[in-house]
Amino acid sequence: MPLDIIIGAQWGDEGKGHITDALAAQADIVARFSGGDNAGHTITVGDDIFKLHLIPSGIIHKDVTCLIGGGVVLNPAVMLREMSALAARGVDVSPERLKLSGSAHLITPAHIALDKAAEEQRGDSAIGTTQRGIGPTYTDKTARTGLRAELLADPEGLADALQQHITAKNRILQEIYGGEPLDATAVAASFSQFAQQLRPYLVDGPHFLHEALADGRNVLAEGAQGTFLDLDNGTYPYVTSSHPTTGGVLTGLGVGPNVIRRVIGIAKAFSSRVGSGPFPCELDGEMALRLRGTGANPWDEYGTTTGRPRRVGWLDVVMLRHSARLNGFDELVLTKLDILSGLETLQLGVAYELDGRTLTHFPANPTDLARCRPVYQEVPGWREDITAVRHPADLPPNARRYVDLIAEFCAVPITCVSVGPGREQIIKM
Repeated sequence: MPLDIIIGAQWGDEGKGHITDALAAQADIVARFSGGDNAGHTITVGDDIFKLHLIPSGIIHKDVTCLIGGGVVLNPAVMLREMSALAARGVDVSPERLKLSGSAHLITPAHIALDKAAEEQRGDSAIGTTQRGIGPTYTDKTARTGLRAELLADPEGLADALQQHITAKNRILQEIYGGEPLDATAVAASFSQFAQQLRPYLVDGPHFLHEALADGRNVLAEGAQGTFLDLDNGTYPYVTSSHPTTGGVLTGLGVGPNVIRRVIGIAKAFSSRVGSGPFPCELDGEMALRLRGTGANPWDEYGTTTGRPRRVGWLDVVMLRHSARLNGFDELVLTKLDILSGLETLQLGVAYELDGRTLTHFPANPTDLARCRPVYQEVPGWREDITAVRHPADLPPNARRYVDLIAEFCAVPITCVSVGPGREQIIKM
């Protein structure tokens, strides 16, 4: 009953879609367990580039079945738009290949309006959300007032629930934010159309997976965002509204820990994050521009979903080691090693300075983290272009030492390294 789990080890944007696509070649099912269309997974197949936000990255493999699990919050319009774009490029998105758990929660126009209004009201204290309604939908889920995807199979129940939902949210939009009310009838009509198209995709998510695992099928769990955006374990309040950690897989898919075969952490060879929040190893100036790129290449550090330039910095191995412990990583995959080529020296953040003390652990209090200054260990870089390397023995010695040093600090083996966005650019170590 093998379940392999892919977890973002940093603040998201680690290249999870790139690695999920590669590992999906050995999977029967790829299941998305958390987040919504705030995710952005880029997959490069030859000259073709696929940008996915909601549908699992395994969809590009024709023999893989994909499941959107109950831990996901789903905008039906986005799902249908993404399905249409994939179908236009010859990808099969029929109900035989794509499943939607009835326990996933629906994002409505009211959730999106509230997300935007709240972020605007925060002003300079804005969290940096994607304003796609993710947070308000999870808020309703927690408050037990959410709308689940199973309503798509109940036209009358869906219409009634949406009328009540929009009426309640309009009161908040108008009285608290001074915004314009939404037309409940128009929203209900659009969702009626969504329901007709998506009803055939509905399944009992946990039952579907339990049967598949009992039959010995290989399941690959794919999440969104990264460990330090976790609602409980991230840099609160600059976090997402769900749990993109190993614990979130079990609740988001409805499976037990006994089915886990391995947990794979995905980390960049440097650090990045989008939006606000503490970032001890952040860089600015020329080196930041060098790591970020211009945005002309999909491999550059610009958000797939938002297009925003990412904040970038040296690799923080204190943070990465904490992520490994928190998630129980069995192995690490290091992405974007090629971006560091051509640098004379590199820096690794191996500790923090806080109020005259040296910390070698990740502080639990984000306020303390914001006051931390990195302690760096300088390591030699390499000048060679490594994008054509396919075997670990062909990596420059300093590149190999950099990889080995990260594995040693984290006490987790690095089993793969990517040196470019293509499927063929992943080196098994």
